[in-house]
Amino acid sequence: ARGTPQPTNPQTHQMKYLSAYMLSVLGGKASPTAADIKKVLDSVGANYEEDVLEKVMSSLAGKDIMEVIAQGKEKLSSVPSGGGAVGGGAAGGGDAPAAAEEKKEEAPEEESEEEEEPDFDLFD
Repeated sequence: ARGTPQPTNPQTHQMKYLSAYMLSVLGGKASPTAADIKKVLDSVGANYEEDVLEKVMSSLAGKDIMEVIAQGKEKLSSVPSGGGAVGGGAAGGGDAPAAAEEKKEEAPEEESEEEEEPDFDLFD
């Protein structure tokens, strides 16, 4: 291992290995090796631990990374995001006219937002 391991959340800690793996894939390696991952991590001065690297590599062995990503997306879609959810969307079957009225009410708001100019410049 390079450097002194820093205490981190195990899932967050593995993200740098997965990121290096993905960078290798984007760089043209269909199935990156542990040496490829080390090379990417070394290039940015990141520390790595052999045991964590081997765990990540063994979990990805023989798998198509795009399928792994798709499976991860499916898992994430079932996780509550905690944001401001719109309520009542699945409330009942007889609310179609009410839904149409809601859409009509939302449209003027969108137009007024487009007409307003921001109080700040994003590019300053």
